[in-house]
Amino acid sequence: MSTIRKILIANRGEIACRIVGTCRIMGIQTVTVFAADDRDLPHAFAGDQAVALEGKTLAETYLNHAALIDAAKRTGAEAIHPGYGFLSENAAFAKAVTDAGLIFIGPPADVIARMGDKAASRLLCQEINVPTVPGYDGDSSDDAALQRAAQKIGYPVLVKASAGGGGKGMRIVQNAREFLPAVHAARAEAKNAFGNDQLLIEKYLMEPRHIELQVFSDTHGNHVHLFERECSIQRRYQKIIEESPSPVLTEKTRSAMVEAALSICRTIGYVGAGTVEFIVSAKGEFYFLEMNTRLQVEHPVTEMITGLDLVRWQMDVAMGKPLPLKQADIVRRGHAMEVRLYAEDTARDFLPAPGTLRVFSLPQLPLTRAENGYVQGSEVSASYDPMIAKLVAWGETRAEAIARMQLLLSSARIGGVKNNRRYLQRILAHPEFVAGNTTTHFVKTHAETLAEPSRSEDALAALAAAYVLATSDQAAVHTSASNTEYSAWVQAELAGFR
Repeated sequence: MSTIRKILIANRGEIACRIVGTCRIMGIQTVTVFAADDRDLPHAFAGDQAVALEGKTLAETYLNHAALIDAAKRTGAEAIHPGYGFLSENAAFAKAVTDAGLIFIGPPADVIARMGDKAASRLLCQEINVPTVPGYDGDSSDDAALQRAAQKIGYPVLVKASAGGGGKGMRIVQNAREFLPAVHAARAEAKNAFGNDQLLIEKYLMEPRHIELQVFSDTHGNHVHLFERECSIQRRYQKIIEESPSPVLTEKTRSAMVEAALSICRTIGYVGAGTVEFIVSAKGEFYFLEMNTRLQVEHPVTEMITGLDLVRWQMDVAMGKPLPLKQADIVRRGHAMEVRLYAEDTARDFLPAPGTLRVFSLPQLPLTRAENGYVQGSEVSASYDPMIAKLVAWGETRAEAIARMQLLLSSARIGGVKNNRRYLQRILAHPEFVAGNTTTHFVKTHAETLAEPSRSEDALAALAAAYVLATSDQAAVHTSASNTEYSAWVQAELAGFR
């Protein structure tokens, strides 16, 4: 069993700050790293030590294996935490870290490589009888072979990069006439994003839901799940709202998905935090999508419903400790929801909108979390993902979680960059979302009704949310004379209603 006294966090923004917080509680020292354009952001000085990364590009800074490992050694760190994104699922980096005599806080390199290859992971699932979407992942990826496969599967089909994610190298093809142009575009995008233009094809499911299982494993052969998260609300294949539990999953389907996810973990000898992602059809049939061999952006949703610290579990597992709880001891309470605040132009296909945060204030309310990697005056760069913060809300019921999230969003102050705050509020207020009728096509299907409304309509939505909380027996936000800050009328005034 190893002891970790100091770690280097090979990441930036809110996830770096998040990891620092848990390490501080555990008495573990932290080293953060920063590129030149990040030198004034909170993560640059959040740890006990900071190391400046030389260079101007991602390849020279946050993706520079040698520089990160050298920084860890120079500062006396025994381990490296990759966070999410960047090098978190890079098998070569994980191997380089361990070859350097350091601990990689994540799965073994061979497991990352195995599950990072979409074709290989599909074949593995088929071998252990985990349902996969009908598709083609053969060795030949030339135009003719792919065209024959698409014809056999039947349109519509999904063309996707074998070695990637985040919607890059992915195209929906409705008919044979559209097929080759989509293949050529997907291939070029995949080559540019991942250095690998290998493609696979899957049957495209109509009205699907995206549901994932949080799993955790240790080096002693213990594997548990920490329930599901529904991530169906997406734009440009990127999640913007996540929640747990799923509003539609039956216990029978949930149990089957759990067994499938844990079967994968047992088969590959998984270690650490992971997420097994599924696509669920309108009929309730589920299919393996992919496995993320890292911590997820939306992990706070799971933490809110279980009361557990997943980063602490990661640290303990990395030190060789067994999981602190057995499956029967992991309990879910209430409903939690996360929204991602992006600096983006929702009226222009969610294009990133970099700029300076002239005004930036996030509320701190009971039973909520606000996690951010920026402060007022920070520059939101075009070089990185445009997410500026995550807001998380808990409620006894889904309705209460939605209302509390509306209150969080109406209380947030963001100025200087275009952002999706009001867009998120409109999704949360949409009758179909409130009813739990969410699919991965939600944003596209309801594009017209989600368009920018008048200020008065937006303010009324905020007022309604505040009223629900103020009159709820379980509400933790009171409106007494001594605490009128969050009253319905004050919220309405802040939203511009009065």
